[in-house]
Amino acid sequence: MFKDKVIYSVVVPLYNEELVIFESYKRLKEVMDSTGEEYEIVFVNDGSKDGTKTKVQLICKKDFRIKLVNFSRNFGHQAAITAGMNIAMGEAIVVIDADLQDPPEVILKMIEKWKEGYEVVYGKRVKREGETFFKKFTASIYYKLLKSMTSVDIPTDVGDFRLIDRKVCDALSSLPEKNRYVRGLVSWVGFKQTYVEFIRQKRLAGETKYPLSKMVKLALDGITSLSYRPLSLINYVGVFLLIASLLSAIIIIIKNIANRVDILSMGLVLSINSFMISLLFISMGIMGQYIGRIFDEVKDRPIYIVDNIVNYEKIDSNNLNMKS
Repeated sequence: MFKDKVIYSVVVPLYNEELVIFESYKRLKEVMDSTGEEYEIVFVNDGSKDGTKTKVQLICKKDFRIKLVNFSRNFGHQAAITAGMNIAMGEAIVVIDADLQDPPEVILKMIEKWKEGYEVVYGKRVKREGETFFKKFTASIYYKLLKSMTSVDIPTDVGDFRLIDRKVCDALSSLPEKNRYVRGLVSWVGFKQTYVEFIRQKRLAGETKYPLSKMVKLALDGITSLSYRPLSLINYVGVFLLIASLLSAIIIIIKNIANRVDILSMGLVLSINSFMISLLFISMGIMGQYIGRIFDEVKDRPIYIVDNIVNYEKIDSNNLNMKS
């Protein structure tokens, strides 16, 4: 049993992290023990297919501060973060991945900022070790694109590694959307925010849990959940292409008249048709992204389903979706 109320909750989403889980627990425990205050570490097992669940259960038997939430299947990284924040009991909640690319020792700097009165403290990467040029380049382009499309001030070179105050956590839990982009939602809810800088490390072991397909999905969730400008962009592109098509048609017609050939040549017709069909498909694709997300919201399915939990005596049924 806890002697005092929990001050810090550390939320750690897990998916096939059996190679790093013991070392991750060791370093997190060392950091949190050094605070001298009550804490809990909430591991959220996002449907792992390896020995992650078994290893965390062993840790839970030895350390009552360690909690485990097991999903019924894989629901995704953002869903795991959401579940961890929903169940966390701390006054300050830290989100960190288990791969140790984000050093747990940075949490102490975040706590210092929190005690100064900041309600959101995010980790800002000043250097990325062990990441390819392609990943760094595409991440840079994405954040610039996202920043230009939304009025929400989303910091660059920032992931989900951050500390949030209880009031921020409660505000996030009240948001109903299904396709969650947590780092964007944290910026959207506001409150007093700052950052601490750190060097992102190489993965201790294992493979990245964010391949290109998942990165694209996360990027689309970020853009569509925070901005409707891609829909407006279709109108501007349509007007521009209409003017360009008219001008090009006029030029080709004049040229054909001057050369005494058929005004409506086959090449002109095919080029205009191909151009307009391509534009139509692009427009439909953009609208489809938004319509698909509207469909998810209308279905009103839970963001995740919990199979079971370990080391929690009492659970608010309103906070977690438990499988019967």
